[in-house]
Amino acid sequence: MAAVAAPQTAQLVPHPTFHSRAHIAYGDLVILYMTRDILKAITITEGEVFHNKFGRYEHSNLVGIKFGSKVHSPPPHAGYLYVLRPTPELWTLSLPHRTQILYSTDIAYITMRLGVRPGGTVLEAGTGSGSMTHSLSRSVGDKGRVLSYEYHEPRYLKAKEEFEGHGLKNVELSHRNVCKDGFGDVSNVEGVFLDLPAPWEAVPYATKIMRVSPSVSHDEE
Repeated sequence: MAAVAAPQTAQLVPHPTFHSRAHIAYGDLVILYMTRDILKAITITEGEVFHNKFGRYEHSNLVGIKFGSKVHSPPPHAGYLYVLRPTPELWTLSLPHRTQILYSTDIAYITMRLGVRPGGTVLEAGTGSGSMTHSLSRSVGDKGRVLSYEYHEPRYLKAKEEFEGHGLKNVELSHRNVCKDGFGDVSNVEGVFLDLPAPWEAVPYATKIMRVSPSVSHDEE
């Protein structure tokens, strides 16, 4: 018989979004997969219940089971869903839209062209719904930095709440109009992504904060 982890104590402590733990605990962000086109992100919370057309699912019944499990609704419903460990790709498919977002194909291409690397510093302007931010956070890793700027205050406040709740400690979010005010006291940025209505207005400021690679001289033999 397979061992099942003991249920955790019922206290809501936000956990880092990206992890490799096998079992679900209170405070975890979980992606509920219902159909190919219907995904929902929830935070496992004591006393909460998730309802949908497939059935009823108490959060407490999800604690201690493995990520990736198929969970059946209790009678009289006969539905089921899958509980998945979050990834940036799954978050992109389940996040609440505040703006138009980038999806995984475009994110992968942009990340490659920017040369994003573990331990690096990358900047984005136009946080929006945070789809790109979550992917950049994973790409730079614990030793890297993501500098994100949002000029729209309600979107900034909501993104700030999400990033803190998801444990994105390598993301530094600022409320700022970079097209008028630049990027502040920032330097040695390795890549800049501008997702703005008029990105050309921010380009002069961006050129001032980029890391300049030293010239390489080749000795003649």
